[in-house]
Amino acid sequence: MRRKNSIARAWALTLAAALLYIPANIFPMMTISWLGQGGVPDTIISGVVKLIENDMALIAVLVFVASIVIPLMKLMGMAVLLFSIQFGYEMGLGIRQKVQLYRVISWIGRWSMLDIFIISLLAGLIQFDQLGQVEPGAGAWAFAAVVILTMLASNCFDPRLLWDNHRLLQDRK
Repeated sequence: MRRKNSIARAWALTLAAALLYIPANIFPMMTISWLGQGGVPDTIISGVVKLIENDMALIAVLVFVASIVIPLMKLMGMAVLLFSIQFGYEMGLGIRQKVQLYRVISWIGRWSMLDIFIISLLAGLIQFDQLGQVEPGAGAWAFAAVVILTMLASNCFDPRLLWDNHRLLQDRK
């Protein structure tokens, strides 16, 4: 069975995720307090900078890629697929590349919740009253929404439309 309104739903979810991507990167992801002193809220970028300053460049790269690059690439990838179908553009990609792009977006969506899992794990484990505390920030909620919305967008997208569009474009030639 074909998925009804696949394009409209995927667009709506992708655009909502794109809008939430901004607050996810502007607002703090979490605040860590140690020894009763109020902590400084950290955004994704400030967390990456702190990791680099503490000689944890590899972890900083992983956080940057997982939290900034991958969600952005998922949003751009969904936009490319949706534009190519809705407006009949090749977008410089063949059918195989578009199908591979869709598969990567779908596969990587499962791993995108890793950041939120780590924050929730830290918040649950580090609750020692005056010794240490981790509180998720507004950015964490926005980031979780971005991840969930992009996963839903790729799930409601009907990849058979890629083949339908490919056949239509071939018939025009």
